[in-house]
Amino acid sequence: MRLFLITLAIAALLTGCNGQKTKEDAKKSTGVDADSLAMADKALLDTVQYQTFNYFWDGAEPVSGLARERIHLDGIYPNHDKDIITTGGSGFGLMAILVGVERGFITREQALERYERIVDFLEKADRFHGAWPHWLLPSGKVTPFSKKDNGGDLVETAFLVQGLLTVQAYFKDGSEREKQLAAKIEELWEGVEWDWYTKNSEDVLYWHWSPEYQWEMNFPVGGYNEALIMYILAAASPTHPIEKSVYEKGWGVDGAITKDTTYYGLETEMNHYEHSDAPVGPLFWAHYSYLGLNPKGLKDQFGDYWKLNQNHALIHYKYCVDNPKDYEGYGKDCWGLTSSYSINGYAGHRPEADLGVISPTAALSSMPYTPEESKQFLRFMYNEQDSLIGKYGPYDAFSLEDDWYLPRYLAIDQGPIPVMIENYRSGLFWKLFMANEEVQKGLRKLGFESPNMEPADD
Repeated sequence: MRLFLITLAIAALLTGCNGQKTKEDAKKSTGVDADSLAMADKALLDTVQYQTFNYFWDGAEPVSGLARERIHLDGIYPNHDKDIITTGGSGFGLMAILVGVERGFITREQALERYERIVDFLEKADRFHGAWPHWLLPSGKVTPFSKKDNGGDLVETAFLVQGLLTVQAYFKDGSEREKQLAAKIEELWEGVEWDWYTKNSEDVLYWHWSPEYQWEMNFPVGGYNEALIMYILAAASPTHPIEKSVYEKGWGVDGAITKDTTYYGLETEMNHYEHSDAPVGPLFWAHYSYLGLNPKGLKDQFGDYWKLNQNHALIHYKYCVDNPKDYEGYGKDCWGLTSSYSINGYAGHRPEADLGVISPTAALSSMPYTPEESKQFLRFMYNEQDSLIGKYGPYDAFSLEDDWYLPRYLAIDQGPIPVMIENYRSGLFWKLFMANEEVQKGLRKLGFESPNMEPADD
């Protein structure tokens, strides 16, 4: 019923209002005033949040309550992986469920029941020195993400823990039952052996380890990429913390992370690629670590994280408006490149590695950084490209150049949408995560400053 009313409101408010126009243009050419346009935008935001939340609610894997790696509405799963659980995507989903509570899609009691099932599952699921694997089966057993990736995945674990700590903050002062949930989450958090993933005390965190292949994946995580949250949580751990030197030498690559460049007139703030000359990465780098971590005013020795993320999003926007490869559709209404499904499987899309494929999560999840540009894309999708929208929101990716799309979704792309839109609207997840005292201690330990942290105790 709620979605029906939202859709009805959109239809009424947007009649005669071209979604490609600015507020001023709309007012001049259609008589739709700014207040009406704001109401229409609110209805659109409610709608896309409801649809993307629902991926993690109605679309969840039924045994665990966690997120499926992918949902294909066409029913075609070439790798027979319909029920594969994604741990990182589930971390995003934990937060998306709170959007459902706050926006009235579900009750607090319904969310609590789901979280209890999830936490019970995670307690029994395979872990490797406390880290969960990238993928799990409904039995709780690991299933390989790739041949040698059949053990702990510390980056995916960090995304999961970010979500768990946010849920903990939401419920920790509630009823006895809610406090019990928060206590169980604390045990899961304390069980992650972050320091063990330094591979015998090297000054860097490693992405993977498995009992069968040990360290053969050999992926030391240096910045800049999507994994900042892993280093922050590792420093914040009350039981298995890393030293500051691991952050400085590993993530910071002994200062090389600060070798920025200028692209489309904007400073990139950090070196987005340690091993290539690419100017910026795919836009999910500006989302995954910042679902809970508030980049507003966040600074350390390496840079200004609001500037980093806002410029990252604006560079993508300017690139698509410039459209150097002359792709069909690119422009002020249609922009945003990230890793997603693509014309030939899965691909990482970014400026200078661009296939003419737009991934809606890129612009929509950038809402806090580029509110007007992101809302312009939102209007374009729902007013002019509604064939690209299904039960769980905009499909994962599309190409107007090649007249291509599939009615398919990925958890890691749908999850950031409702969460980052909520951060734009209310700051909910930034408030919850940043209130965690252990997280604040970890940030201070690494040298971060933020107006969203309490002053350090003397």
